[in-house]
Amino acid sequence: MDPILRVEDSEDGLRLDVFLRRRDPRLTRARSKMLIAEGHVRVDGRRAKKGARLVAGQSVEVQEVELDVVAVANAHLPLFVCYEDTDCVVVDKPAGQAMHPLQAGDDQTLCSALLAHYPEMAGVGYGAREPGILHRLDTNTSGLVIAARTDAAFTRLRDALRGGEIDKRYKARVVGRVRAPQVLDAPLRATGKRMSADFDARDQGDLHALTEVLASTPAPGGSLVEVRARSARRHQVRAHLAAYGHPLIGDVLYAGPPSAPRHLLHACAITFESSGARRTVSADPPADFDA
Repeated sequence: MDPILRVEDSEDGLRLDVFLRRRDPRLTRARSKMLIAEGHVRVDGRRAKKGARLVAGQSVEVQEVELDVVAVANAHLPLFVCYEDTDCVVVDKPAGQAMHPLQAGDDQTLCSALLAHYPEMAGVGYGAREPGILHRLDTNTSGLVIAARTDAAFTRLRDALRGGEIDKRYKARVVGRVRAPQVLDAPLRATGKRMSADFDARDQGDLHALTEVLASTPAPGGSLVEVRARSARRHQVRAHLAAYGHPLIGDVLYAGPPSAPRHLLHACAITFESSGARRTVSADPPADFDA
């Protein structure tokens, strides 16, 4: 199956799981549902439910993964815990570490480290590949990630995330001088490995995404900015800043200068409700932000 599929006029209104099976008859109902449930199918760059009805012109991205891959514990990996309670943990993921395995035997991921310290996460969340994980960071993005320890906590935090009740903030080193405060509101559409801004689709709610630039200060090569992204679309911060003329330093996928070994993006703060209180967890960017 092609990784990016365009919904044809004749497929308008089809359920997502039915669409996948029509495009690849080898795909069983169970496997199509598993792909969707584990977040490996995205419609216009966003997670979708198996019963979602498609609209002609939408793009459906299918990640190439082995469906039987399960995260395994690895007690030798470091885990930087910033907060924990009986419901969840917040950890600081290093740049270069993948969130979850993409092939059998990969035990170098954040999920492997989490399982070693919190074995109760097995079976919690979207699937066995990513136990407990509420949201993702790209491999080369550093910073804070929430993981749930129980099914009840996962459901509650997932609903809060979808409802925009979890405040996630990022710091980024970008090209140029960035005006702050301002709101970047270009709709985002999946085009291959990238998310592209589609300024002509502002009336299409399924593409909608907002990134708020909260602060901006001069930094070598451009600016250091702090942003908030409640909608959490794939590559949202990277794609929005690039679309407005400020690609991340090191982000060659979005035409950023290759003057850093990775794109300089760090999830620096997250505010959420847990154990009956509103909590904010922060983590400073790593040393490469000062280079």
